[in-house]
Amino acid sequence: MEINLNYVDVGRGLPLVLLHGNGEDLTYFTHQIEYFKHTYRVIAIDTRGHGKSPRGQVPFTIRQFADDLYDFFQDHQIEKAHILGFSDGGNIAMLFALKYPQCVNRLILNGSNLNPSGVKAIYQLPITGIYKLLHLFAPISKKAEQRIELFELMVNDPNVNPSELASIQVKTLVIVGTKDMIKKEHTELIYASLPNAFLEFIEGNHFIANKEHEVFNKKVDEFLK
Repeated sequence: MEINLNYVDVGRGLPLVLLHGNGEDLTYFTHQIEYFKHTYRVIAIDTRGHGKSPRGQVPFTIRQFADDLYDFFQDHQIEKAHILGFSDGGNIAMLFALKYPQCVNRLILNGSNLNPSGVKAIYQLPITGIYKLLHLFAPISKKAEQRIELFELMVNDPNVNPSELASIQVKTLVIVGTKDMIKKEHTELIYASLPNAFLEFIEGNHFIANKEHEVFNKKVDEFLK
């Protein structure tokens, strides 16, 4: 592997891998780590260029992050795991399941999207606007140059065709907040495109895993059992 990803590895049992969202780190899953470590081997990872994981030199894309996860599995002798991904982490999990289905036991997609059009305009328009501004300031600002990559993930990734999801045969939980930044119809499209999926809505916004963790953890626990 080109880089070593920062991670936390606690508990014993079947591996449960946690993948955070854009601009965050593994600490987003504090409540999940504490809850699930009693029944699973919980592995929370900082994505490339996030938290304490280095950026490296390869392209900064969701597909690269999925390949990074596969390399992580190989380096740590993980044959198969449950994978829970939030937001961009869910997109990574989705692409990982498409490319490396043999490595996935069960899949949890929390606040994922197939493409940027799945995000409500009230959120996506400001993201696109900031992305354009960052391009203007990038020639004179190192910080702007660095932030472009994070916004690029939200403007140009992951671009998955719904028909591709038919190949994901593992049991999948699609779980979102009732006031999520992802359009309800887009979430329902993801659910309908997966052949072996379950759909759950929890009262709350995009960050239900953190803000509504008691209900969220119970739903995930029931699904995994």
